[in-house]
Amino acid sequence: MIRHRMTTALKRLGQDQTGATIVEFALITPALMVVLMGLFDLAYNMYTNEMLNGAVQQAARMSTVEGAAGRQEQIDSGVVAAVRAVAPGANMTFSRKAYAGFSDVNRPEDWDDADNDGTCNNGEAFEDANDNGTWDASAGTNGLGGARDAVLYSVSIDYPRLFPIFAFLPGQTETYSLSTSTVLRNQPYDAQAVNPNPPTGNCTE
Repeated sequence: MIRHRMTTALKRLGQDQTGATIVEFALITPALMVVLMGLFDLAYNMYTNEMLNGAVQQAARMSTVEGAAGRQEQIDSGVVAAVRAVAPGANMTFSRKAYAGFSDVNRPEDWDDADNDGTCNNGEAFEDANDNGTWDASAGTNGLGGARDAVLYSVSIDYPRLFPIFAFLPGQTETYSLSTSTVLRNQPYDAQAVNPNPPTGNCTE
């Protein structure tokens, strides 16, 4: 009699589904949380990137007017304020390079590649377009340049992640990095200063 009751109870226990949902939820919760954090992290980074791009475009337009050279810090501070409104711990770096025209942006200075190795070396002659005494892979000059110059404005940021996704996914870091750049031509408030006969030099590497 007792054995029969125990057998019946064990059968009922084996067929009982009460609490199964809780166990299943406990099993999938860790994976679900990682997925959700990943999605939130992605959305946050995309939003921060949009804020950065918008602020950089606005700052670049402000930089094209006469007298902007004396207000670079003020202009950059607008970008800092916009980005740190969504990423308070962001570290930011700014750079500006001026070129004679859009086609010159990030173009190397011309040189006589006598040995056809694609590198300015072994005393090969080069045209020192930015007049700094050395051959440059980018012929621009640092700063805002002058009237009618094309200016490459670049901003890089890194900031702490909003969610600790780095603790669960290999290869992720505690900080996230973004960068953006734009090129605008300065307004024609004066004649463009272009040297028709730039100095030359020789590559020493």
